[in-house]
Amino acid sequence: MSCAACALKLERGLAAVPGVRSASVNFATRLASVEIDPARVSDQHLARTIEGLGYHAFLPGLDEDPRAAAVAARDAEGRDLRRRTIVGAVTATPVVAIAMTHGSVAWLHGTWADWTQALMGTATMAICGWPFMVRAWRQARAGTTSMDTLVALGSGVAWTWSMLVLLVPGLDAIARGAGAADVHGAPVYFEAAASIVVLVTLGKWLEWRATRSASRAIQSLVDLAPPRAVVIRDGSEQELSASEVAVGDLVLVRPGSRVPVDGVVESGRSSIDESMLTGEPMPVAKAPGDTVLGGTVNGAGALRFVATKVGTATVLAQVVRAVEAAQASKAPIARLADRVSARFVPAVLVIAGITGTAWLLFGPVEDRCARALVAVVSTLIIACPCAMGLATPAAIMAGTAAAARRGILVKGGAALEALARVTTVVLDKTGTVTEGRPRVSGVVVHGGATEREVLSVAASLERSSEHPLARAIVGLADERGILPKPATEVVAHPGQGVEGVIGGQRARAGTPEWIAGAGIAVPGADDDASTIAVVAVDGRVLGSILLRDAARGSSAAAIASLRGLGIEPVMLTGDREASAQPIAREVGIDRLIAGVLPDGKARTIAALQQGGARLAMVGDGINDAPALAQAEVGIAMGCGAAIALESADIVLMRGDLAALPVAVVAARRTLSTIKQNLWWAFGYNALAIPLAAGALWPWTGWMPSPMLASAAMALSSVSVVLNSLRLLGDSPREPGPSR
Repeated sequence: MSCAACALKLERGLAAVPGVRSASVNFATRLASVEIDPARVSDQHLARTIEGLGYHAFLPGLDEDPRAAAVAARDAEGRDLRRRTIVGAVTATPVVAIAMTHGSVAWLHGTWADWTQALMGTATMAICGWPFMVRAWRQARAGTTSMDTLVALGSGVAWTWSMLVLLVPGLDAIARGAGAADVHGAPVYFEAAASIVVLVTLGKWLEWRATRSASRAIQSLVDLAPPRAVVIRDGSEQELSASEVAVGDLVLVRPGSRVPVDGVVESGRSSIDESMLTGEPMPVAKAPGDTVLGGTVNGAGALRFVATKVGTATVLAQVVRAVEAAQASKAPIARLADRVSARFVPAVLVIAGITGTAWLLFGPVEDRCARALVAVVSTLIIACPCAMGLATPAAIMAGTAAAARRGILVKGGAALEALARVTTVVLDKTGTVTEGRPRVSGVVVHGGATEREVLSVAASLERSSEHPLARAIVGLADERGILPKPATEVVAHPGQGVEGVIGGQRARAGTPEWIAGAGIAVPGADDDASTIAVVAVDGRVLGSILLRDAARGSSAAAIASLRGLGIEPVMLTGDREASAQPIAREVGIDRLIAGVLPDGKARTIAALQQGGARLAMVGDGINDAPALAQAEVGIAMGCGAAIALESADIVLMRGDLAALPVAVVAARRTLSTIKQNLWWAFGYNALAIPLAAGALWPWTGWMPSPMLASAAMALSSVSVVLNSLRLLGDSPREPGPSR
């Protein structure tokens, strides 16, 4: 892959294949992401299509790990570029040295010097120039153009002209008569051809080294998983390959070792460093019943846990896949560079033709032919749009890798760009602003019922529910030794309550409004700050359970930081306004939207968007899935549950709002870097093309040589990549509130 124009043309070519649903080509990673219908198209057919479009397709073998095979292929590409650069530089140095003397050194002047340049220049073209020629020819046959076209034409024209001058009798004299003479020898330009291909190859190698730094972020994640695991089977310890661990195996993790797979602690106590996945700097205490994640580092205690997720199902594997998908994706702003680059190469060819013609017609008589050749070659080379193609993907690669290091999982370039433009953040209350672990603060009884009766009915109905309120009620019943009764015909009504049959009686537990809607008289409650679950049996209220959820310790600071970034925080909840308002005041949220059921959250988001807000929705990734999808950016809290990775654009792996302003800052820095790269790329080409064509020559007598043009083109690409790699070194911290 050689430029954004190539990527766009290849995308269109792949998308035109029957059975291909979508295609995206990333210039920086050299990866094509293609969604296909396997019944209509195969990998081999796609590979043939890519080859037919003039590019090389690499397919790993059936027994190969695709990721490892891709890494090996990229490493082989780097070694080949380095080898060609070194050998090409050795063969090109004598050519450039002879040409630069301009006959001032007597023994470097004459026919033998011309043929030495021809021999060494041809060797350089074979070593460094041949790959460009092959790719340009393949693309020409497919009706496409690219950076390879410009390099092949520029170096090819200079080499062909020079060989003709030496081989065709009389052409030397004709050239001299046409104003192409060099008073010190034949008008040959082998040094231009040789220096062009060597410097462009050097630039591609430097570009490869730079982009590899961002690509290594994925490999560093893969390397977190230990290759071996200790499993207890049949009462004895066995050391196995981590890939052989099965769900249900009992795994032993010794102090200081990495956890091989995901699981639930069965015995032992320790603390685990989860910073590589969640960004949480402090070790997390683990005890029986707690979850452990593959790739994290155990502390001082030994743990035995039951494997629950292995292989590609682990959180680490999901993170790797999400980062790969993000780095292979495109931000909307990238389409601008694609569209410009797709038209850029043909435009450059036209400009080069006009430039050459103008110099032949209006250039100084004594050297118009030489000037025309230099201007054409310089224009072709200096205009290569590599920097345009790298501007966005290089920044996206670095930005997503830097975010992943901080426990912020971004699933695509579009999400990163959208987050950078967000003006309003809508926060779900339970589990996002609050801890999500409400506690029963009291039980109010009615009609002669007891607290045990109220808790027994509620716990019996809520036993199978995963809702935080249900877990709090069941937990209190367990603490008090209240055994649940069998409940049948249990039906949950999201955001309202649950009903079922207990001992032949219809029982309900839910919001006062829902209970009242069933025709049951509900006594008034004095506590407006609590969430109230009313418990009723056969149309009679037994009592009410009061629950409260505390705000997370980091929520107030995170919300203040969002305000400091110019973002308005909004809290959205299904709770009553009276119970949600104290939490909103505590964390500093002025705008509260309460009493919204799960199926109405997406409509609320849509209504806010109609008011002109660019929204990010932060929720748990499960109940809030419709709202997450409706917002410009859906952000899930939690430790990487599979449903969160599927429903959200961004996942805060730590499950802590403190990472949210950090994510916004990282997104804004990435978007700013993309804009800097694009301004540089467009500005460079806008300035460089007229200079290469000789715009300053009438006033200064100066025009860039092909050697300088090729060096400038390579420097432009490398500068864009290096600017993007600054994101890997930046460490955005949670910004303070505005003052």
